[in-house]
Amino acid sequence: MTEADLYLSYKGMLLPKAVHTPESLRHFEEFAFRSDDVVIVTYPKSGTTWMQEIVPLVLSGGDPASVETLHNWDRVPWLEETRAPVLNLEDRPSPRMFTTHFHHDMMPASFFTAKPKVIYVMRNPKDVFTSFFHYHGMVSFLVDPNPQSEFLHKFLDGKVIFGTWFDHVKSWLSVDERQRILHISYEDRIVCAQQDLKDAVRKIAQFLEKPLDAEAIERIAHRCLFKNMKKNKMSNYSLVPLDIMDQTKSEFFRKGVVGDWKNQLTVAEAEYFDAVYKEKMKDVKYTFPWD
Repeated sequence: MTEADLYLSYKGMLLPKAVHTPESLRHFEEFAFRSDDVVIVTYPKSGTTWMQEIVPLVLSGGDPASVETLHNWDRVPWLEETRAPVLNLEDRPSPRMFTTHFHHDMMPASFFTAKPKVIYVMRNPKDVFTSFFHYHGMVSFLVDPNPQSEFLHKFLDGKVIFGTWFDHVKSWLSVDERQRILHISYEDRIVCAQQDLKDAVRKIAQFLEKPLDAEAIERIAHRCLFKNMKKNKMSNYSLVPLDIMDQTKSEFFRKGVVGDWKNQLTVAEAEYFDAVYKEKMKDVKYTFPWD
């Protein structure tokens, strides 16, 4: 099916109709934040599921109950999606945990007055594209990404869901320092290296003002290794029907590695990507781990 069949336009940005409705978007716009809320913000395929696992574990002191009994889309729900209006989020005790893929300037008015804590996760855009490509190929509510060369141009031009990676990242990097935000990269997880993941857990716990002892950090890091998260049915989307998400085509937890774009992009595509990246990010004063 085409973009017209599958997507709606919201404030100039494409969204999949299957998980966004006028009701859910209105709920998002009217949502009342609290100052002690924790909001995970990502461009799609940038480490969202990882953070939806790690934040509940940090806030619970390492207790795995919530990540073992609640689907990630209910434990840390997307505020703009169809599940949000039916979850009675207003009644949840603090600190509440939420997720959004929206740009900074699209946040509700209450966000700017309450100033909740934000964890913004970034990932090498070449790896984002690679994951995006495979994800589009296995879900029924997104357009077919083939041919790859055409989809690459759509991705770089922002003619995909949630617009361009460039605009998204720049919108959250420009946030006033007085607002409470932690910028972290997908590459900080280095999913096969538990020591590096422990450092990420420690950084997140400190930001959330949640003291953790060495044992709790060790336990959380071990549970959030890619190979272990992949086994969690509450996180790996294995319970989603095949007609919605066909994991026989590509697993949701596919590789979890850094640099897989080298196996996806041709030399010419990578060079074109680099040229667009250089132009789009030339005025950004931030050191990314992939630069």
